[in-house]
Amino acid sequence: MPGYAVIATHSTAQAAPEQGAASAVVQLLDEAGAPQGPPVVLFRDQVAGFVRDLEARRPRWVWARTADWYPRLLAAGCTVERACDLALSRTILRHATAAADTAYTAGLRADGDDREDIDPAVGLPPARVPENQDALFAEPADEKTSVEAVAAEFLEQRRAVPATAAGRRLQLLLAAESAGALVAAEMRHHGIPWRPDVHEALLAAELGPRTAPGTRPARLEELAAELRAALGAPQLNPDSPQELLRALHRVGVDAKSTGQWELREYSHPALEVLQRYKKLSRLHTANGWAWLETWVHGGRFRPEYVVGGVVTGRWASRGGGALEVPHTIPRAVRPAGGNVLVVADAAQLEPRILAALGRDTALADAARGQDLYQGIADLGFGGDRAHAKIAMLGAMYGSTTGEAGRLMPQLTRTFPAAIGVLERAARTGEAGGVVGTWLGRCSPAASRRWHAGQRATSPREQRRADGGARARGRFTRNFVVQGTAAEWALCWLAEIRLRLRAAKAAGRDDGELVFFLHDEVMLHVPAEAAERVSVMVQEAAERAAVLMFGRIPVQFPVGVVTVRSYADAK
Repeated sequence: MPGYAVIATHSTAQAAPEQGAASAVVQLLDEAGAPQGPPVVLFRDQVAGFVRDLEARRPRWVWARTADWYPRLLAAGCTVERACDLALSRTILRHATAAADTAYTAGLRADGDDREDIDPAVGLPPARVPENQDALFAEPADEKTSVEAVAAEFLEQRRAVPATAAGRRLQLLLAAESAGALVAAEMRHHGIPWRPDVHEALLAAELGPRTAPGTRPARLEELAAELRAALGAPQLNPDSPQELLRALHRVGVDAKSTGQWELREYSHPALEVLQRYKKLSRLHTANGWAWLETWVHGGRFRPEYVVGGVVTGRWASRGGGALEVPHTIPRAVRPAGGNVLVVADAAQLEPRILAALGRDTALADAARGQDLYQGIADLGFGGDRAHAKIAMLGAMYGSTTGEAGRLMPQLTRTFPAAIGVLERAARTGEAGGVVGTWLGRCSPAASRRWHAGQRATSPREQRRADGGARARGRFTRNFVVQGTAAEWALCWLAEIRLRLRAAKAAGRDDGELVFFLHDEVMLHVPAEAAERVSVMVQEAAERAAVLMFGRIPVQFPVGVVTVRSYADAK
């Protein structure tokens, strides 16, 4: 029985696909990684059937990128249980301190310490969007994706994971990341149920009747006229930041930008009109009629998720903006047929993760129940929940000045083990060091440019260096918590997916995962299965915690609701 099935593009696939050239080649490997027989060459119309038949033997599929293969299999009605995404694993191993020192990992780490896109202030690249994840129906662009090259890299990645406790956690992370890629492809395939008629009615109610492309809807035009009058600028184009700033300066609003957080510091009648205009303008440009026509087809919205798109391991999205749907539009997310939406979110996940990381008994006690912030307040802030929340969020995100800074000493006295995790991470980051999550995803090392900038020779350079150190410290302080929370969410997703597959194998329809955002999932399920699926989602959350941390006294409660509109889940 094969342990692994390595699949890659056949070398002739791009030469003459219209002539029926071979499309793929599959090499079976045993559990030790040794080949089992010769490679199997497949034509395009044979791939899905071969994969479907081999799935009965439960191999782990190994491919260069999930997005190169899985969407096409899903389109052919074929799913796989397990896979290894080499590109995602490569990114993790490049920075993982738990990885073994091999020629392979040395080569990964030598890849570009001083790229031009690295932010010199914090010594880090911008949020990562893995290359080629949008090539959903194209052949892989990488010429080094022969079956021999894919199999060789897979074995190198296996050798890079040591047989230690840290190595076992790293292996779990690699498996969870690849499982997340399967979930992402499946969610895009299923799509979020969407009612275009409801969406259009919402747009008409907010913006007025639809207008021709390039022209403002009636309500926006009314607000534009109101804004011109309030600013005494009859020719103002409110969509031009430069014109808008000049008009604001003329009436005494000396803002440096038109951002909401800066304008809130000023008082003028025009500002309230401006905020209403900007809100409706965002709706029109980000989720208006053009967006609806582009992204919603057949009653489904199919966003493109980018697994590991953020350096902490959080997902991102591209194109459809699934992670930025405005509050008005969720009313259009409605189940189809006799289905309902089961929406679940992990309550106050990051502070609970911090309690687990620090093995902090006091914070674990505070985390018993749904409202962790009230638990913190009762233990250390005289019951003042608002102060407790400000202090904890300030500690995790580096806001240690102002009110958060004033409350920090009390938080440290009450939860020394947990706050110690954050402080150590911050000091490591300020020194240019690397920090890691519980499973072993590590922050990129500071670049040589950043270290050079820390060797200040003048007061001005010293201030800049100090600012860069603090910025990096804020990043690493939050990295350990946000990254570990992302790992828990991956394990949660993977467990939900396995249970849905088991239900289907048993002849039971428990629906499908259709949406994920950081610590929230949405499933589209038959109404009669809603109660059963709600329990399953909660049990999956408990299993994810045990899988990561073992049996610890930290609770990870999940709130679950069954609704007929996503807006009702908020």
